[in-house]
Amino acid sequence: MVDSILPLKLLFLSTSVGPLGSGMGGGVELTLKNIAQALRDRNHMIAIVAPAGSVLEGFPVVEIPGRLQSTAQSEGREAWVAMPPESMLANMWEYARQVQADYDLILNFAYDWLPFYLTPFFHTPIAHLVSMGSLTDAIDQIIEPVVTNFPNTIALHSRAQAATFEFGDRCRVVGNGFDLSQYQFCAEPENMLAWVGRLAPEKGLEDAVAAAQATGIPLKIWGVLQDVPYWHDICDQYPDAPVTYEGFLSTAELQQELGKCRALLMTPRWVEAFGNVAIEALACGVPVIAYDRGGPAEIVQNGKTGWLVPPDRVKGLVDAIAKIDQIDRRACREQAERDYSLAAMGDRVEQWFAAILPRKVP
Repeated sequence: MVDSILPLKLLFLSTSVGPLGSGMGGGVELTLKNIAQALRDRNHMIAIVAPAGSVLEGFPVVEIPGRLQSTAQSEGREAWVAMPPESMLANMWEYARQVQADYDLILNFAYDWLPFYLTPFFHTPIAHLVSMGSLTDAIDQIIEPVVTNFPNTIALHSRAQAATFEFGDRCRVVGNGFDLSQYQFCAEPENMLAWVGRLAPEKGLEDAVAAAQATGIPLKIWGVLQDVPYWHDICDQYPDAPVTYEGFLSTAELQQELGKCRALLMTPRWVEAFGNVAIEALACGVPVIAYDRGGPAEIVQNGKTGWLVPPDRVKGLVDAIAKIDQIDRRACREQAERDYSLAAMGDRVEQWFAAILPRKVP
């Protein structure tokens, strides 16, 4: 723990792809909430700037109007930088520019070109928590000079995410942390499987559905229905699969339902930067069956808290489901408590901030 760091005045800028609480921002929403709580517990002052309509219980939110930014996941490596008219992203950063003198540090959660470009023009230091791996050349090319000219200001969630960037070895890895008091351990699950995430092609939901069809075990699906045609294609391809779409739930509601499941399936087609839902499952005592790819592969302890299977192999999922009862659900909860508490996350983030603001450490 960085015991001697002075209390900081921090300005958080959320993702501009959706309001906080909507689920449109994916894991970024939960990450922002958890970091805010971890740092408030250490007497830091937190202010949050987010799109209009945002709700974050327990924290004041400055709601910014404008048009939402599109997501970067499926645009391709050569995608151009684009912002809509009346850009919410631009409005959020204009607000930050106006109030920057009131804060010691600005923490950016958005995977967008503009915040990185603006970094040299702000007087208040900007720290960036990058939520995705390398997706476009334009984003990579704007992050790299920030890494070079503003050392210690770029943080990532996992080593796998870092490996997707040419400059990844010069970034900090901070993982993530959770308020584990919100997740109740469930020792006796029901005969059903879980899948949690945005319903979009890069998440590979169809493989989990195929595994459910092969095993005959019901699969519950939770998350924002981001790509409706994609979901309809899955339903058409697997009309007899025992699956139900349960919608997007709050953390309190999700943990109650997730804890009842025998296992969580994680089937990403891309390199997940971390995998918040893996920790949420472990905190409920739910083993995780994940493709051996990206952040989840650094979380799941193969044979102890779940199973890692070859990427894009439905048979691997099916084989792992057959032996899921070999996993001790108590060991899953213990891993979450040991490695992914708010206290552990608070330590890592304070160490990161101390490297950026050495004058704030007596």
